[in-house]
Amino acid sequence: MTLRFGVVGTGAIGREHINRITNKLSGGKIVAVTDVNHESATQTVEAYQLDAVVYPDDKALIADPNVDAVLVTSWGPAHEETVVAAVEAGKYVFCEKPLATTGEGCLRIVEAEMKQGKKLVQVGFMRRYDTGYVQLKQAIDNHVIGQPLMIHAAHRNPQVGENYTTDMAVVDTLVHEIDVLHWLVGDDYKSVQVVFPRKTQFAHDKLHDPQLFIIETQSGIVIDVEVFVNCKYGYDIQCEVIGEEGIAKLPEFPSIVLRKDEKLSAGILNDWKYRFMDAYNIEIQDFIDSVTKKGEPQGPTSWDGYIAAVTSDACVKAQQTGEKELIELQERPDFYSEKKTQTV
Repeated sequence: MTLRFGVVGTGAIGREHINRITNKLSGGKIVAVTDVNHESATQTVEAYQLDAVVYPDDKALIADPNVDAVLVTSWGPAHEETVVAAVEAGKYVFCEKPLATTGEGCLRIVEAEMKQGKKLVQVGFMRRYDTGYVQLKQAIDNHVIGQPLMIHAAHRNPQVGENYTTDMAVVDTLVHEIDVLHWLVGDDYKSVQVVFPRKTQFAHDKLHDPQLFIIETQSGIVIDVEVFVNCKYGYDIQCEVIGEEGIAKLPEFPSIVLRKDEKLSAGILNDWKYRFMDAYNIEIQDFIDSVTKKGEPQGPTSWDGYIAAVTSDACVKAQQTGEKELIELQERPDFYSEKKTQTV
């Protein structure tokens, strides 16, 4: 069976996924595209030589009976409306983060999905498919280091543009840690506090950088995540889980080691796309395989999108108040009780 995709949004990530499905993966085909910029949609079809219909909007695309799954890669605030419409039409959905910009919006998607009686939505939290994080997850689940007590994590970018503001450290950057760390320990968050260390000279006036997020889970695990988006030296993702019996650390991204000019050195990436390129491929292939072979996506769910949205809101509030803010989630519906663990 070939899973026929309709793509909503033909910007950078939309085009990357189109190329991925068309030229790198198996079992999927792009049959429809749309974008608020009609010319962009048309150019994308021509550039990738797609046998696809260009629709004027997402509603027309969703209504196409030839579309089995909707790939949502549009502007974040538009996601909720598109996903709800697709779910109500009984279509499968792969939605890049955010699922919706508010917890209430995510709950509307959750309610629409539950009415359909089966899982239709997967959220694009690709880190769960990164081989390093998968190994960390396996070590925790197999009790290799005993019960987790603390996590030290860091998300560093060499630099960001003038449009990057303090709250974006949460909604654009930390959100990936919010999801993957919750998945790693399988424990809901309880509270968050934000500390602003001395500001780097490389941060512009509208940005506090770096930032330190201190998150506590319901069972008492304490997580600190450093977000430093002007670190200058490269793109660097770190994660270290401290357990009762040992420590498990995310492996470094593979790089050759050089002995040259009286130095021992290894390269560091400077672009996030290269760090998680394989994870993007694996997650989309998993979505295709799960839908075609099992009838439901097996990756991050609408409920995971809700957790990320509520936690992000609490983190932004903590940035503003300087106080410890509670992370208050509704009770998880039984519909989402079974957690799937991705393996590579």
